[in-house]
Amino acid sequence: MTTRPPLPPFTRDTAIQKVRLAEDAWNSRDPEKVALAYSLDSRWRNLSEFVNGRQDIVAFLGRKWAKELNYRLIKELWAFTENRIAVRFAYEWHDDSGNWYRSYGNENWEFNDDGLMRLRFACINDLPIKESDRKYRWPLGRRPDDHPGLSGLAL
Repeated sequence: MTTRPPLPPFTRDTAIQKVRLAEDAWNSRDPEKVALAYSLDSRWRNLSEFVNGRQDIVAFLGRKWAKELNYRLIKELWAFTENRIAVRFAYEWHDDSGNWYRSYGNENWEFNDDGLMRLRFACINDLPIKESDRKYRWPLGRRPDDHPGLSGLAL
């Protein structure tokens, strides 16, 4: 079995690190890469969709990023315990007609002893925005270290 540091039990610093690593992976928009952070039997609830296991995660993310173009995400730690982390997030994207959105949400994560996420529960709301109202304008990929997070952007 592969381990995915940082491992539980989490401290504030390791929880923040885990959140940033997740953000970086999702900003890669590489379903195969992202799926490696989840246990083989990982279970998700994402809006009304239920996802079970890495193969489903890869398929789900492939569909997601085929629809949500120019996806850029920021995650922020909300709370943590020994093997659980709660985050809030916002991401910006546009559809194939050029309509822009900012999607806001919360996730609850639970990790196994190897640091792989075994449970993910997400609640998300999409807000239509004007292109001129976008706040995430870094090149596609990892958010630069000097780019503000959610609190810094007052989101």
